[in-house]
Amino acid sequence: MEGLNFIGAGLVVIGVGIGIGQIGGKAMEAIARQPEAYGKIQTAMLIAAALIEGIGFAALFAA
Repeated sequence: MEGLNFIGAGLVVIGVGIGIGQIGGKAMEAIARQPEAYGKIQTAMLIAAALIEGIGFAALFAA
């Protein structure tokens, strides 16, 4: 069972990385479309990234 925990932890890290990368990419697209909304987009992006990272840490500790 020890090996499966490491595989699960690796999948969590990969998923968190992909999720935060998607958030960053979509935020850059949104800022390119509407530069005047930069502050709101950046705030929403940071909050979403922090929540995803927090869920990732919780999943790592549970694994």
